Amino acid sequence: MMTSIVRTALFVPATRPERIAKALASGADRVIVDLEDAVHESLKDLARKNLDHYLRENPDVQVLVRVNATEHRAHAEDLALCQRLAGVTAILLPKAQSRAQILAASQFGKPVWPIIESARGLAAIESIAQAEGVERLLFGSLDLSLDLNLTTGSRAAEEILSHARYTVLLHTQVAQLAPALDGVFASIQDTAGLREAVQFARDMGFGGALCIHPSQVAVIHESLKPNTAELQWARRILEAASSDEGVFVLDGEMVDAPVIGRAQSIIARAG
Repeated sequence: MMTSIVRTALFVPATRPERIAKALASGADRVIVDLEDAVHESLKDLARKNLDHYLRENPDVQVLVRVNATEHRAHAEDLALCQRLAGVTAILLPKAQSRAQILAASQFGKPVWPIIESARGLAAIESIAQAEGVERLLFGSLDLSLDLNLTTGSRAAEEILSHARYTVLLHTQVAQLAPALDGVFASIQDTAGLREAVQFARDMGFGGALCIHPSQVAVIHESLKPNTAELQWARRILEAASSDEGVFVLDGEMVDAPVIGRAQSIIARAG
């Protein structure tokens, strides 16, 4: 059974259907079967057939599907397949750039998760976030970096990406969408780097992150949790709040509704 909270969404290529079961067993909150970037152009039709066969053979399985972008020749067939398959619970729309694209995808009866990964997508994010059918926004840092000609890993690039992340978070809140997910961390073996990136995104307000390897799932889940000091602080705040009314002072700190709300959020993150 899928959890209502989404911290991780793990990609698996539709050309490797034998990996879907492994992905489902990884502990990821969602599994994304990929028909787009992970599939060579010559294998697009085979990938779609693989997904169709797997979900028909495993009717209890639920997955998300990243379809090909709107302008791709396979886009319409990808969406039609998602509509037919009950096991597809949401559609990831890559390179989302307009409200019209979202509305067209949502006509196939599944929630849409637009991936904001281009300058045009970022510029149109308000109309995208407000479009009917959108469930949550995803941030595609790698493609956006390429589109904006950023120097990967530079301080300048990270500053621009932080501004872009802020935009995604802002419109997530304004549109009252489910918490946004940060983009993938490409270096599979760099556990320390992944942990740092996830904690940074967590502190910004992201609900979790996309991932490309099962080994990243547990690291992301652990990195999203509050540390011991945060938990102790939150518990003390909520304990004091339960026996007090309105604004009060604890350890020299004024405690009011926003502070209590933050404490509740920390406890919720701890599970």
